[in-house]
Amino acid sequence: MLKKHPRGLVFLFFTEMWERVGFYTLIAILVLYMDKKLGFTDARKGDIYGLFLALCYFMPLLGGWLGDRVLGRRTTVRIGALMMAAGYVGLALSSAARTMPFFLGLTLVGVGTGIFKVNMSVMVGNLYADRPGLKDAAFNIFYMGVNLGAMVAPLLATVISVVWGSYNISFWVCAAGLIFSLIIFRAGDKAIAPADFRVAPKTANRSAAAAPADPDMSRAGERGRIAALATLYFIVIFFWTAFYQNGFALTLFAERSTLVLPWLRPETYQFFEPAFILLLTPVLLALFARWNVRGREPSTPIKIFAGLLIMSASMLVMVLAGLAGGNSDVPMMSPVWLIGTYFLVTLAEILISPMGQSFVSKVAPPRLAGLMMGGWFAATALGSYGSGLLGKQYGRFAHHQFFLLLAGLLAFSAGLVLVFMKKLRRYAG
Repeated sequence: MLKKHPRGLVFLFFTEMWERVGFYTLIAILVLYMDKKLGFTDARKGDIYGLFLALCYFMPLLGGWLGDRVLGRRTTVRIGALMMAAGYVGLALSSAARTMPFFLGLTLVGVGTGIFKVNMSVMVGNLYADRPGLKDAAFNIFYMGVNLGAMVAPLLATVISVVWGSYNISFWVCAAGLIFSLIIFRAGDKAIAPADFRVAPKTANRSAAAAPADPDMSRAGERGRIAALATLYFIVIFFWTAFYQNGFALTLFAERSTLVLPWLRPETYQFFEPAFILLLTPVLLALFARWNVRGREPSTPIKIFAGLLIMSASMLVMVLAGLAGGNSDVPMMSPVWLIGTYFLVTLAEILISPMGQSFVSKVAPPRLAGLMMGGWFAATALGSYGSGLLGKQYGRFAHHQFFLLLAGLLAFSAGLVLVFMKKLRRYAG
């Protein structure tokens, strides 16, 4: 799988993996910690959850600018990782009697995550400046690193919860994940360096490491590309609104409506999605490669369209779960409902998240690569904030109505892809 790929991808893969161990351990227990230890209401939990995720994904706009114009990508990544590590320490020191470290820690993690993520994604794309045909595969491989960390995280949180009965210890594990991430990133400095180019000022001489110029990139052409990206950003907001119910509505459904088993706790369910990604991504990559050889591989916008339809279907599964008894908030539902939902969510995520980042990397004007990738994460921010705004209504509606609304929003967004398909496919490559 890696024979045709640069060595730097391996270091970016494991750097991202360990950072995600920290982040997804936090996501697995954040709502539960606020519910059981801090005693927050559903409405307050929804506000905090949505605002935190929005901060994580709005900050890439700042991180993209810092990486493009000010600090360079590697320095910005290191700063982001250190901020996250400090934030997790703050969370570990928090309690119901000491909420200030909790809010300060969440803020540091949110800002650090944002400026870290965007520059990691841009560097993955930059490694393939001379081989754009491998970008979709590269982002899928990179995304496997994301999900390897995301798979390990809820298992760690579950073991810590069972053995020590402490969420705070899990926050210390998050901090340790960031330390490992920094060590790996530093070890791969030479291999990653070619991906750390930024746009030089017009009056400066460009070095050999500078981004390759595109002589055909007119201002009108740039505006067309930015318009296509803005269209995609708007569409995927609906996906992220539904997707981040994994840490809110689906977690509450697991806690309140699903049978409790010794080996399957509410935080454990978030293991299944990344585990499915690790199983399914090689299969889909092999399938796409076979289609590519035959000249039949779907374009990136088609993949995103299919992902939105599948995500809508996953919410319909939860509609049926609510009607089958989940609406009563009695722990009686089979775990199969949630596991089946996560399987469909996984298929959708593979077709949307890495494909969307690959699309941004292909379409963005080179001089705006970091900013445009930041725009992708800003769209994620709006969707994730929407997940909190919508999630706080989880207890106010019948659960099947809640999930039916999400299914409708996703079907609407899939329709938008069809409406704008010509514009999106023009730049898809």
